[in-house]
Amino acid sequence: MPEASLSPEHQNGDPAQPASRQGVSRLAPSPTGALHLGNARTFLLNWALARRGGWSLVFRIEDLDGPRIKPGAAQAIADTLHWLGIEWDTHPLGTAANNALVQSTDLSPYREAMERLASRAAAYPSDLTRAQIEAAASAPQEGVSEVVFPASLRPPVGPRGFDLPESNWRFVTPPGTVGFDDAFAGRQVVDPASSIGDFVIWTKRGTPAYQLAVVVDDHRQQVSEIVRGDDLLPSAGRQLLLYRALGLGPEPRYTHVPLVVGADGRRLAKRHGDSRIDYYRSRGVRRERIIGLVAWWSGLLPSRQELSPDDLVAAVDLTLVPRTPAVFTPEDDAWLTR
Repeated sequence: MPEASLSPEHQNGDPAQPASRQGVSRLAPSPTGALHLGNARTFLLNWALARRGGWSLVFRIEDLDGPRIKPGAAQAIADTLHWLGIEWDTHPLGTAANNALVQSTDLSPYREAMERLASRAAAYPSDLTRAQIEAAASAPQEGVSEVVFPASLRPPVGPRGFDLPESNWRFVTPPGTVGFDDAFAGRQVVDPASSIGDFVIWTKRGTPAYQLAVVVDDHRQQVSEIVRGDDLLPSAGRQLLLYRALGLGPEPRYTHVPLVVGADGRRLAKRHGDSRIDYYRSRGVRRERIIGLVAWWSGLLPSRQELSPDDLVAAVDLTLVPRTPAVFTPEDDAWLTR
C-alpha cells in the first residue's frame, strides 16, 4: 500500500470507493492516558467491521496534543489492543515499533498542507485570544470548549506564504452547508461557518491542530472508512471542507457510533470509577468478558456473556447497535469481576 501524497483527486471510478483498492480503516488513538471501556467499545467495533468488511486496518498514534501526551502511553495502548485481540495490517508509513504512523516524527506533510492552504487564500495567522473572540461574539459560550470565530474578525485574506509557523492559523470557512451520508447516523447536513466559523488548523506550538492533521494522515494512509465516536460527528463537516480546500480525494465514508456514558449520562471518565482495560486485566478478567460486554452494549448479544474476538467479527451488525449511548453501570462492573 503506497503512501498517498497531497495530490489532486483521483479521476477514475467511484469517488467513495475507487476500484484500485479495497476499503481502508484506521485505529488512531491519542496517547493521553490508558484505554477504558468506552475506547475499547469503539475500537472493537471498528476492528470487527474492518475484518467483516474485508478492509485493511492501519494504526496511527495521534501525539500532537502537547502537554496532554503521557510518556509510555502509546506503547501501553498498543499492548492493550493486542491483548483484546485487535490486530492491524502493515503499512509503509508505519514505524518499526507497532507498525504505527506516529504523527510527531515528521511534520513536513502538515507543513506542505499549510503551504497549499495559505497559497490558496484558505488560511491566515490569527493570535486573538479566547476572550477577544468571545467579546466579538453575541455572548460567551459557557462550558463550551470551542467558541465560534465570527467572520467579522477575519482579516483581509489573500494568497501568501506559510511564513508564521509559530502562530495560530485559522481556516477560511466558506459559507453554506456540508452534507454527507453517515453509515450509522444517516444523512447529515452541517453548517461549519455558523457553528464554529474559522477554526484553528495550526497552533502556536508549531504543530498542526487535530482537524488538519487527521485529514492529511487519512489521505496519506488512504483511509476510506472512518469509524469513531459520535462526539466527533461535528468534526466531519470541517474535515470534508479541508479535503476540498486541499484538493484531496476520494473523501472517506464516516461511521459515528454512540459513546459509552456513566449512569449519570455523562461520558465515561474517572468520576465513574476505574474503567481502564488494564485495571480489569490486572484483576484477572478475561478479554472475552470485556468483548462480551461490548457486544451486549452494541445489541449483538441478548445478555452479558463471554465472546471471542472471532465471534465478535461474525456477530457485528450496525443495524443492531442502539442509537442511544451505552451505559456503564455498577452491574456491568460486578459482572466483569465476579
